[in-house]
Amino acid sequence: MEKVEFATASGPAAQVRWGAVAAVVGAGVVAALQVGKVIIAAPLLRKDMGLDLASIGTLTAVFSLLGMVGGIAAGGVIARFGARPMLMLGLAATACGTAAGALAPGYGELLATRVLEGLGFLMITVAGPALLQRIVTGGRRDFAFALWSCYMPAGMAIAMLASQAFSDWHAYWWCAGIAAGVALVCVALLSPPTPGGGRLSWRGLRQDTADTLGAAGPALLALSFTLYSVMFFALFTFLPVLLMEALGLTLAAAGLYSALASAANVIGNLGAGVLLARGWRRSTLIACASAAMAAVALLIFGSALPAMSTFLLCVLFSAVGGLIPATLLGTAPLVAPRPALGAASVGLVMQGSNLGQVIGPVAVGGAIDRFGWTSASFIVAAAGLAGVAIAWRLRRVDGARL
Repeated sequence: MEKVEFATASGPAAQVRWGAVAAVVGAGVVAALQVGKVIIAAPLLRKDMGLDLASIGTLTAVFSLLGMVGGIAAGGVIARFGARPMLMLGLAATACGTAAGALAPGYGELLATRVLEGLGFLMITVAGPALLQRIVTGGRRDFAFALWSCYMPAGMAIAMLASQAFSDWHAYWWCAGIAAGVALVCVALLSPPTPGGGRLSWRGLRQDTADTLGAAGPALLALSFTLYSVMFFALFTFLPVLLMEALGLTLAAAGLYSALASAANVIGNLGAGVLLARGWRRSTLIACASAAMAAVALLIFGSALPAMSTFLLCVLFSAVGGLIPATLLGTAPLVAPRPALGAASVGLVMQGSNLGQVIGPVAVGGAIDRFGWTSASFIVAAAGLAGVAIAWRLRRVDGARL
């Protein structure tokens, strides 16, 4: 298998197999699978438990609560104990939470198991980029982070495609837990060891948090990711339901169409890596993608177009939007207040992502229940315009790199 150069924590160049990168990205895909399984199982959960859209949105949102408040802290823990063991711990927590969810007798218990899954998701999504930062160097890093940013759309697409094989959500949960176990084994076998950074000190953790929050670059990137997540999850949390209720598709067709639209996000993720390598400004990519998502959302949620036209717009929304996460994740280590805070900066950016995942499904689910599908378009459009403003501010903060 082909190898690439990488820098270890001690500095000298070494070699690592591409399989290590694949294992890390695969762990992210498994984490995203836990998000996608709720989205595509929404009709089954509504039928089995009698849930409304707001409750479905809460099942998705609670998954992100720990990530919303603990990203920087997770970055500090990972910096001190090592990215590889923390990634493996996150996969173990995900597997346990998913298994417990499959055994949950009611909505309250299922909601509680999502907290454990949320802890696993937090550790995976912060440790994954931190591990890639250590094993890939130079110009390959933008490509590696572009691959990593594919984890969410790829995981959601797999979850939606897999729905064709399930008529019961419990079996779906069990298979998602097995996937987490397989990913854990792959990381253990393929990824290189990463040394920790010494003792975990609450004083040091507080200082790291203060320094990271006090830097304009990471804070703006986190806010930008919040807005992107609001837009993306406002659509994709309820896309199967939209396709079924507003466009008259069956559950199987809605799952297939949703998977294709989610997979289109990968085009933007990889495209960002190519465009950045060709010299495009990071702030330009964020601004253009935010504006395009806002405009397309107005057409999607207006429900005035035929079913196929609406679906194609969802594909466009997803593909263009993919430019944003790849750009943000690749930029986060560059704007860290000091090199040792690279993981904490990624953690703050992921806090922004999780905040958007909390706000988007709950706000949009409630708005749709009360005012109809058209109301969602105004939420997404407002987030898109705010994203353009944040991109402009990023350029003013560090015009040379952003």
